[in-house]
Amino acid sequence: MFVIFLRFAENRHLAGQHMDGHNDWIRQGIADAAFLLTGSVSGGQGGAVIAHGLTRADLERRLEADPFVAKRIVASEIIEIQPSATDHRLAFVRS
Repeated sequence: MFVIFLRFAENRHLAGQHMDGHNDWIRQGIADAAFLLTGSVSGGQGGAVIAHGLTRADLERRLEADPFVAKRIVASEIIEIQPSATDHRLAFVRS
């Protein structure tokens, strides 16, 4: 399981030009069952993604396909989590 922070970077001013492509990228990640959750980080710092069921290499390739990452609108930070205890509703992430 991965938590990815997409923090605004030097080309933040280009976000409006690439928002449709970024939203398409999010929709595709959810449709592919790679993303469990996406959303904005409070304070206008960027966004976050929780991903599951893919390798780190696959995740890195997927991130490279995000127009926001490709255009340096955001910089991605990947944090890998190996869940050991969960609420029963999240038991699937332990596999």
